[in-house]
Amino acid sequence: MTSTQSKAEPMNVHILTGVDTVTQGEKLRIAQFLFQHLGQYGDPKEHILKCLDYAVGFYKHQGGFIVLAEEGQEIIGAVVVNKTGMEDYIPENILVYIAVHEDHRGKGLGKILMEKALGFAKGSVALHVEPDNPAKKLYERLGFTNKYLEMRYTKS
Repeated sequence: MTSTQSKAEPMNVHILTGVDTVTQGEKLRIAQFLFQHLGQYGDPKEHILKCLDYAVGFYKHQGGFIVLAEEGQEIIGAVVVNKTGMEDYIPENILVYIAVHEDHRGKGLGKILMEKALGFAKGSVALHVEPDNPAKKLYERLGFTNKYLEMRYTKS
């Protein structure tokens, strides 16, 4: 038994995909968790919901998946990956969100979630991380490299 588990409610890590029936209520629950636990690295809840819709259903194109860690009915960690559909010239997947409940940080849950996501993903995975984000060290230990400097042009 790890420190992220208790006898009464063991941790359950599972993957949700577009073939699963993910209700709007479940998407709202996951979005609320991500909104709360992404903190300064997060997005507005409506953007998170769009990402979840892309990953597991509403849009009928590339798709993606969600890795969810729960203790009982409580979400304690989540990863959201969207497929790009652009293999061979950019990575096939982009890891959009990863969050661990503040009470479970520093116990290896982020690594468990990342390993599950990377193992499930078909093809390469890209992600964006702020230079000061503590998770950057985990990504580097898992083999992510910083090959490019991202630049964006945003139309107003």
